[in-house]
Amino acid sequence: MARINDNYLRLKSGYLFSEIARRVKEFQAAHPDAKLIRLGIGDATQPLPPAIVQALHAAVDEMARAETFRGYGPETGYEFLTELIAKHDYGARGVTIAPDEIFVSDGSKSDAANFQELFSPDAAVALTDPVYPVYLDSNVMAGRAGAPDGRGGYDRILYLPCTAENRFDPPLPDRPVDMVYLCFPNNPTGAVLGRPALKRWVDWARGAGAVLLYDAAYEGYIQDSDIPHSIYEVDGAREVAVEFRSYSKTAGFTGTRCAFTVVPKELTARASSGEAVALHGLWFRRQSTKFNGAPYVIQRAAAAMYTPEGQKQVRATIDYYMDNARLIREGLEAAGLTVYGGRNAPYIWVKTPAGLDSWAFFDKLLNEAHVVGTPGAGFGRSGEGYFRLTGFGNRASTEEAVARIKTRLKR
Repeated sequence: MARINDNYLRLKSGYLFSEIARRVKEFQAAHPDAKLIRLGIGDATQPLPPAIVQALHAAVDEMARAETFRGYGPETGYEFLTELIAKHDYGARGVTIAPDEIFVSDGSKSDAANFQELFSPDAAVALTDPVYPVYLDSNVMAGRAGAPDGRGGYDRILYLPCTAENRFDPPLPDRPVDMVYLCFPNNPTGAVLGRPALKRWVDWARGAGAVLLYDAAYEGYIQDSDIPHSIYEVDGAREVAVEFRSYSKTAGFTGTRCAFTVVPKELTARASSGEAVALHGLWFRRQSTKFNGAPYVIQRAAAAMYTPEGQKQVRATIDYYMDNARLIREGLEAAGLTVYGGRNAPYIWVKTPAGLDSWAFFDKLLNEAHVVGTPGAGFGRSGEGYFRLTGFGNRASTEEAVARIKTRLKR
């Protein structure tokens, strides 16, 4: 009989959202007339900006004519898009990234999950805690996480706690590791790192010979002018960091799928022989073997984001979500809760009231306010005692949800 990859049996992924779905389903069965408002999902809800829709239509029309039809494209992305990325996302901020260091894909989730394939099965991994689940789960699948440690984690993973006590600024690893996952602006806490903190990580990685896997999917939401949008704004980062970017939350591509990863040519890791090997070439080999490239029509749509009209329209959508985040943050603060995030990210990280853990607070909001959020415990051990809400709803529902929560918490 064929054998499975037993590492999949060690996964705990799916528990969080399947449990949320179970509790919501039971509530709806018992209260069929209740109007639920969902503020837990990190999904775009506003339509694609008009400039992007127009580009999609034009690209589809191209595909309908023999003289402009496109078949297989370059696995790493069309130059018309990679050149725009290099110019607008990096050059405009004083950062030099070559177009051929940019790999266009169908999502930063895919890239963040797949990049670990370039490292050895026994590579040591560090994660911020709480954490976006794909970082951990992909390493569990690869057999790199070890066994469950009985405390909600795995015994070969180094967890770097991010809590209010350390201002959500993760400590440097206290033992040797090969890979560190960093996500800023952070999902789920909404925290950001300033330039000194990023420099501390880059300097550490250069000294430790480690690689930073830097997820900047939410950089478009940064409001403070002194917060870096890219880790490459820090000197030396090209030697130690990969950066993941996404159009999902900035331009509404959650259902359209387009993202990119930057792998500088200076970035190396060590082979078993001790030889330094460029990760750029390995990632190119991986992508050209396992991925046929994002669709032409989607890349044309992404390119439209960089037009003057596209930039203005995308900014308006981001401002819409961030205003929702402000409404949630200010409303919950007025209700007496301690609230983090929501200033440079669309996520609001709420300290649960005294006497309630994150699942108990979930049940309270579900049953009393008919509002669905995400228990912080689902993001890791350091997420216990917190609760995530998002600014991705529509305005009217967001305002109503805040009013309901404030009313119930004042009782």
